[in-house]
Amino acid sequence: MTRLRLGVNIDHVATVRNARGGAFPDPVRAAILAEQSGADGITAHLREDRRHISDDDIVRLTAAIKIPLNLEMAATPEMLAIALKANPHAACIVPEKREERTTEGGIDVVGQFSRLQPIVGQLVAAGIRVSMFIEPDRKQLDASRALGAPVVELHTGAYANAVGAAQEKLLKHIHNAAEFGADIGLEIHAGHGLTYDNVQAVAGIPHIRELNIGHFLVGEAIFAGLAESIQKMRTLMDEARA
Repeated sequence: MTRLRLGVNIDHVATVRNARGGAFPDPVRAAILAEQSGADGITAHLREDRRHISDDDIVRLTAAIKIPLNLEMAATPEMLAIALKANPHAACIVPEKREERTTEGGIDVVGQFSRLQPIVGQLVAAGIRVSMFIEPDRKQLDASRALGAPVVELHTGAYANAVGAAQEKLLKHIHNAAEFGADIGLEIHAGHGLTYDNVQAVAGIPHIRELNIGHFLVGEAIFAGLAESIQKMRTLMDEARA
Protein backbone atom coordinates (compact mmCIF):
# COMPACT_ATOMS: atom_id res chain seq x y z
CA MET A 1 0.00 0.00 0.00
CA THR A 2 1.21 3.51 -0.84
CA ARG A 3 2.93 5.33 2.02
CA LEU A 4 0.64 7.89 3.60
CA ARG A 5 2.09 11.41 3.80
CA LEU A 6 1.78 13.54 6.93
CA GLY A 7 1.33 17.28 6.66
CA VAL A 8 1.83 19.11 9.95
CA ASN A 9 -0.16 22.31 10.48
CA ILE A 10 1.81 24.81 12.58
CA ASP A 11 -0.94 27.46 12.92
CA HIS A 12 -1.40 27.10 16.66
CA VAL A 13 2.25 27.58 17.45
CA ALA A 14 1.59 31.04 16.03
CA THR A 15 -1.60 31.29 18.12
CA VAL A 16 0.46 30.88 21.29
CA ARG A 17 3.01 33.41 20.04
CA ASN A 18 0.35 35.96 19.22
CA ALA A 19 -1.23 35.66 22.69
CA ARG A 20 1.71 37.68 24.02
CA GLY A 21 2.44 39.69 20.90
CA GLY A 22 6.11 38.73 20.82
CA ALA A 23 8.30 36.50 18.67
CA PHE A 24 8.06 33.22 20.61
CA PRO A 25 7.27 30.43 20.08
CA ASP A 26 8.31 30.73 16.44
CA PRO A 27 6.15 28.70 14.02
CA VAL A 28 9.07 28.53 11.57
CA ARG A 29 11.16 26.79 14.22
CA ALA A 30 8.25 24.38 14.71
CA ALA A 31 8.14 23.72 10.97
CA ILE A 32 11.86 22.93 10.87
CA LEU A 33 11.48 20.57 13.84
CA ALA A 34 8.49 18.91 12.17
CA GLU A 35 10.58 18.40 9.03
CA GLN A 36 13.31 16.76 11.12
CA SER A 37 10.74 14.58 12.91
CA GLY A 38 9.18 12.90 9.88
CA ALA A 39 6.64 15.37 8.49
CA ASP A 40 6.26 15.22 4.71
CA GLY A 41 4.91 18.75 4.42
CA ILE A 42 3.99 21.87 6.39
CA THR A 43 0.54 23.45 6.34
CA ALA A 44 -0.12 27.06 7.35
CA HIS A 45 -3.41 28.97 7.13
CA LEU A 46 -3.03 32.67 6.43
CA ARG A 47 -6.37 34.00 7.60
CA GLU A 48 -7.95 37.30 6.62
CA ASP A 49 -7.69 38.53 10.25
CA ARG A 50 -4.13 37.14 10.70
CA ARG A 51 -5.15 35.55 14.00
CA HIS A 52 -2.19 33.16 13.92
CA ILE A 53 0.03 32.84 10.83
CA SER A 54 1.33 36.18 9.51
CA ASP A 55 2.48 37.30 6.09
CA ASP A 56 6.06 37.30 7.35
CA ASP A 57 5.67 33.71 8.55
CA ILE A 58 4.83 32.64 4.99
CA VAL A 59 7.91 34.39 3.63
CA ARG A 60 10.14 32.81 6.26
CA LEU A 61 8.60 29.35 5.88
CA THR A 62 9.18 29.42 2.14
CA ALA A 63 12.87 30.16 2.73
CA ALA A 64 13.42 27.85 5.70
CA ILE A 65 11.91 24.46 4.89
CA LYS A 66 12.87 21.90 2.28
CA ILE A 67 9.63 19.92 2.39
CA PRO A 68 6.51 21.23 0.60
CA LEU A 69 4.55 24.17 2.02
CA ASN A 70 0.77 23.93 1.78
CA LEU A 71 -0.85 27.37 2.09
CA GLU A 72 -4.43 27.19 3.35
CA MET A 73 -6.29 30.21 2.02
CA ALA A 74 -9.68 31.72 1.47
CA ALA A 75 -10.76 32.29 -2.13
CA THR A 76 -10.26 36.07 -2.12
CA PRO A 77 -8.29 38.44 -4.37
CA GLU A 78 -5.99 39.31 -1.45
CA MET A 79 -5.08 35.69 -0.73
CA LEU A 80 -4.73 34.88 -4.41
CA ALA A 81 -2.18 37.68 -4.80
CA ILE A 82 -0.23 36.47 -1.75
CA ALA A 83 -0.23 32.88 -3.00
CA LEU A 84 0.97 33.87 -6.46
CA LYS A 85 3.79 35.91 -4.93
CA ALA A 86 4.83 33.29 -2.35
CA ASN A 87 4.51 30.43 -4.86
CA PRO A 88 4.05 27.61 -2.32
CA HIS A 89 4.08 24.00 -3.42
CA ALA A 90 0.35 23.78 -2.74
CA ALA A 91 -2.68 25.90 -1.91
CA CYS A 92 -5.72 24.48 -0.16
CA ILE A 93 -8.89 26.51 -0.68
CA VAL A 94 -10.94 26.63 2.52
CA PRO A 95 -14.09 28.45 3.62
CA GLU A 96 -13.43 31.21 6.11
CA LYS A 97 -15.57 33.26 8.48
CA ARG A 98 -14.15 35.82 10.90
CA GLU A 99 -16.32 34.59 13.79
CA GLU A 100 -15.38 30.90 13.57
CA ARG A 101 -12.87 29.40 15.99
CA THR A 102 -11.62 26.99 13.37
CA THR A 103 -12.67 25.89 9.89
CA GLU A 104 -16.16 24.54 10.44
CA GLY A 105 -16.70 22.51 7.29
CA GLY A 106 -15.88 22.12 3.65
CA ILE A 107 -16.18 24.79 1.02
CA ASP A 108 -19.28 24.62 -1.19
CA VAL A 109 -17.65 24.10 -4.58
CA VAL A 110 -21.01 23.39 -6.23
CA GLY A 111 -22.62 26.62 -5.02
CA GLN A 112 -19.53 28.81 -5.53
CA PHE A 113 -18.26 27.27 -8.75
CA SER A 114 -18.29 30.44 -10.85
CA ARG A 115 -16.46 32.45 -8.17
CA LEU A 116 -13.88 29.74 -7.52
CA GLN A 117 -13.09 28.89 -11.13
CA PRO A 118 -10.86 31.89 -12.01
CA ILE A 119 -9.00 31.68 -8.70
CA VAL A 120 -8.27 27.98 -9.11
CA GLY A 121 -7.32 28.57 -12.74
CA GLN A 122 -4.72 31.20 -11.86
CA LEU A 123 -3.19 29.05 -9.12
CA VAL A 124 -2.98 26.02 -11.41
CA ALA A 125 -1.47 28.13 -14.20
CA ALA A 126 1.21 29.29 -11.75
CA GLY A 127 2.21 25.68 -11.08
CA ILE A 128 0.71 25.57 -7.58
CA ARG A 129 -0.97 22.28 -6.63
CA VAL A 130 -4.54 23.24 -5.73
CA SER A 131 -6.69 21.28 -3.32
CA MET A 132 -10.29 21.94 -2.34
CA PHE A 133 -11.23 21.39 1.31
CA ILE A 134 -14.65 19.74 0.97
CA GLU A 135 -17.16 17.53 2.69
CA PRO A 136 -17.04 13.84 1.66
CA ASP A 137 -19.82 14.30 -0.90
CA ARG A 138 -19.90 13.12 -4.52
CA LYS A 139 -21.33 16.38 -5.88
CA GLN A 140 -18.50 18.35 -4.26
CA LEU A 141 -15.96 15.89 -5.66
CA ASP A 142 -17.39 16.15 -9.17
CA ALA A 143 -17.41 19.95 -8.96
CA SER A 144 -13.80 20.04 -7.69
CA ARG A 145 -12.70 17.94 -10.63
CA ALA A 146 -14.63 20.17 -13.04
CA LEU A 147 -12.85 23.21 -11.54
CA GLY A 148 -9.52 21.73 -12.54
CA ALA A 149 -8.28 21.18 -8.98
CA PRO A 150 -6.13 18.03 -8.95
CA VAL A 151 -6.54 17.40 -5.21
CA VAL A 152 -9.30 17.41 -2.61
CA GLU A 153 -8.95 17.32 1.16
CA LEU A 154 -11.89 15.59 2.81
CA HIS A 155 -13.13 17.25 5.99
CA THR A 156 -12.92 14.70 8.82
CA GLY A 157 -14.21 16.98 11.58
CA ALA A 158 -17.68 15.46 11.86
CA TYR A 159 -16.17 11.97 12.02
CA ALA A 160 -13.67 13.07 14.65
CA ASN A 161 -16.39 14.55 16.86
CA ALA A 162 -18.81 11.61 16.59
CA VAL A 163 -18.93 8.44 18.67
CA GLY A 164 -20.14 4.88 18.25
CA ALA A 165 -22.38 4.01 15.33
CA ALA A 166 -22.52 7.62 14.16
CA GLN A 167 -18.75 7.69 13.84
CA GLU A 168 -18.75 4.42 11.90
CA LYS A 169 -21.34 5.81 9.51
CA LEU A 170 -19.29 8.95 8.92
CA LEU A 171 -16.15 6.90 8.41
CA LYS A 172 -17.99 4.97 5.70
CA HIS A 173 -18.89 8.25 3.99
CA ILE A 174 -15.21 9.25 4.01
CA HIS A 175 -14.19 5.86 2.62
CA ASN A 176 -16.79 6.00 -0.15
CA ALA A 177 -15.88 9.59 -1.05
CA ALA A 178 -12.18 8.76 -1.15
CA GLU A 179 -12.82 5.80 -3.43
CA PHE A 180 -15.09 7.79 -5.72
CA GLY A 181 -12.69 10.72 -5.87
CA ALA A 182 -9.75 8.49 -6.73
CA ASP A 183 -11.83 6.79 -9.43
CA ILE A 184 -12.50 10.15 -11.15
CA GLY A 185 -8.82 11.05 -11.09
CA LEU A 186 -8.46 13.19 -7.95
CA GLU A 187 -5.69 12.87 -5.38
CA ILE A 188 -7.33 12.41 -2.00
CA HIS A 189 -6.19 14.04 1.24
CA ALA A 190 -8.02 14.26 4.57
CA GLY A 191 -7.86 16.21 7.78
CA HIS A 192 -9.44 18.08 10.69
CA GLY A 193 -9.83 16.86 14.25
CA LEU A 194 -7.59 13.81 13.88
CA THR A 195 -5.95 12.43 17.04
CA TYR A 196 -4.04 9.36 18.18
CA ASP A 197 -7.39 7.73 18.99
CA ASN A 198 -9.16 8.23 15.67
CA VAL A 199 -6.44 8.55 13.03
CA GLN A 200 -5.88 4.90 12.21
CA ALA A 201 -9.34 4.23 10.79
CA VAL A 202 -8.87 7.12 8.35
CA ALA A 203 -5.22 6.29 7.67
CA GLY A 204 -6.27 2.78 6.71
CA ILE A 205 -8.38 4.01 3.78
CA PRO A 206 -6.15 3.05 0.83
CA HIS A 207 -7.29 5.85 -1.50
CA ILE A 208 -6.11 8.61 0.85
CA ARG A 209 -2.62 9.88 0.07
CA GLU A 210 -2.07 12.53 2.76
CA LEU A 211 -3.35 13.56 6.19
CA ASN A 212 -3.05 17.12 7.52
CA ILE A 213 -2.95 17.35 11.31
CA GLY A 214 -2.13 20.35 13.46
CA HIS A 215 -4.05 21.41 16.57
CA PHE A 216 -3.80 18.02 18.28
CA LEU A 217 -0.07 17.72 17.64
CA VAL A 218 0.64 21.21 18.95
CA GLY A 219 -1.46 20.44 22.03
CA GLU A 220 0.35 17.16 22.66
CA ALA A 221 3.66 18.96 22.28
CA ILE A 222 2.99 20.75 25.59
CA PHE A 223 3.27 17.40 27.36
CA ALA A 224 5.59 15.30 25.20
CA GLY A 225 7.38 17.69 22.86
CA LEU A 226 6.62 18.34 19.21
CA ALA A 227 9.11 15.83 17.82
CA GLU A 228 7.75 12.97 19.91
CA SER A 229 4.14 13.90 19.10
CA ILE A 230 4.82 13.89 15.36
CA GLN A 231 6.81 10.66 15.52
CA LYS A 232 4.01 8.90 17.40
CA MET A 233 1.44 10.07 14.85
CA ARG A 234 3.74 8.94 12.05
CA THR A 235 4.01 5.49 13.66
CA LEU A 236 0.24 5.14 14.02
CA MET A 237 -0.26 6.10 10.39
CA ASP A 238 2.36 3.62 9.23
CA GLU A 239 0.82 0.85 11.34
CA ALA A 240 -2.58 1.53 9.79
CA ARG A 241 -1.09 1.25 6.30
CA ALA A 242 0.83 -1.92 7.13
